[in-house]
Amino acid sequence: MRLRLVPQETSFDFFKRWKLWLGLSALLMVVGFASFMVQGLNYGIDFRGGTTIRTQSAEMVDVGVYRDAIAPLELGDITITEVFDPTFAEDENVAMIRIQAQEGDEAVTSEMTLAVEQALQGAVPDIEFVSVESVGPKVSGELIQTAVIAVALAIGAVLIYIWLRFEWQFALAAVVALVHDVILTIGIFSELQIKFDLAIIAALLTIVGYSLNDTVVVFDRVRENLRKYKKRPLIEVMNLSINETLSRTVMTSVTTLLALISLFVLGGDVIRGFVFAMIWGVIVGTYSSVFVASSILLYLGVTRDWTKPDKTAGNQFANVDA
Repeated sequence: MRLRLVPQETSFDFFKRWKLWLGLSALLMVVGFASFMVQGLNYGIDFRGGTTIRTQSAEMVDVGVYRDAIAPLELGDITITEVFDPTFAEDENVAMIRIQAQEGDEAVTSEMTLAVEQALQGAVPDIEFVSVESVGPKVSGELIQTAVIAVALAIGAVLIYIWLRFEWQFALAAVVALVHDVILTIGIFSELQIKFDLAIIAALLTIVGYSLNDTVVVFDRVRENLRKYKKRPLIEVMNLSINETLSRTVMTSVTTLLALISLFVLGGDVIRGFVFAMIWGVIVGTYSSVFVASSILLYLGVTRDWTKPDKTAGNQFANVDA
């Protein structure tokens, strides 16, 4: 017996209040953007600059011990990760300690670095400090610019791909949904002041890909049904298409969320921000694929030109229901 989270055949009316969904999404985007403009993001070390200390010891790296030793210094954002490498010997246990730049300084001062080393030596007597590297605000500013360009190029590539794959109405609807997802994700990070670093940029790009995948599945079924039911109104065809792909959409989202929630609970502080962004992105991306992208497409309308041959006719995967 196959597991189904939704019935095999559904007949939900997703467009009964489609203007309400668009209005709600627009309001959330305004709130997210306003939060970003007013209080900004809680940038991590990657974007604020700071100092990275590489340590080595014969004892196993205990992140909790390291963090407890440094905590009394009140240095703000600190990231401690163990470095794994198959070439290391058994007595080579390497850790990377990243400390944010203090207020008014481009990097952690030498006095503060010495205090960190003394605190760690008190907790791990045989610890050695292999290297100390600093990242200034200029490099951090370049990282912010590069991150913005990366997200913008990803969305631009999506626009071109969907335009070529479908029609311009589909492309515009998909891009609006992606911008919606990105703004809401940045907005929640700004509102909750969760640390925002390069890992979150990776999460944003992943969210773009995930949301696009859901949107393309729905749009592909819409295009197929537009040719199958040539005389039906567009709103009926789109409702039918979403209902036909609903089982696949829900199953994909729920199974992804199960893995992400497990990582969020058990994965520790190092990846918690990334996983939170992914959880939020999966929820928002699924919502935008069903309600935002489809409602935009309904608003724009679709020109039915049956003089063009259907290049995707006979696709063996067209009716696969995951």
